[in-house]
Amino acid sequence: MIVAPSILSADFTKLLEEVQDVERCGADFLHIDVMDGHFVPNLTLGPAVYQNLKNRVQLVFDVHLMITDPKFFAREFVKAGADYLTFHFEATDDVSGMIDYIRFLGARVGISVKPKTPIEVLEPYLDRVDLVLVMSVEPGFGGQSFLESALPKLEYLKTQKNRHHHHYLIEVDGGINEKTGALCAQAGAEVLVAGTYVFKSANREAAIGGLKKL
Repeated sequence: MIVAPSILSADFTKLLEEVQDVERCGADFLHIDVMDGHFVPNLTLGPAVYQNLKNRVQLVFDVHLMITDPKFFAREFVKAGADYLTFHFEATDDVSGMIDYIRFLGARVGISVKPKTPIEVLEPYLDRVDLVLVMSVEPGFGGQSFLESALPKLEYLKTQKNRHHHHYLIEVDGGINEKTGALCAQAGAEVLVAGTYVFKSANREAAIGGLKKL
């Protein structure tokens, strides 16, 4: 299991130290939530926040764009060090073109849907993406409770991946802890995004280690 602590729950007064600590504790990815206050009701961070972290850690930078115009900003996020750049199906009228553009910029392509969007809308694109992110909370704020409606979506992605030999990673984000993570792993998740559970833990190494074993 790949564990991706969400930077949104880190202490920003000592961000480099926080990121280095979760890497030391066994994290694989660093999940970076980007919100514009319009597509979702919160405002978070831009590429300048993480660009200076890129050469200080060996983590994979997993950037999740929850913004209204992902194509306009994509270049800057890739330039700042995004390894995976995930955009929302709901945020663009040209999903195919967005996939091509991120690939052109040199990043791996991720796609996501909000909880109320049927996962089946992604079926035409599953052979062209590197990661599919299932939201198990309404995007916008950390610390929310896990929505079990995410589990059938994970199962669908696992079935499609196995049936058609797709190569995308199946990622889930929202309300993840060892209990909900186990449900997600059983349903097909391969990447667990955990913010509060990791960064607010008294023992981050144990928290990450427990998730990695699922």
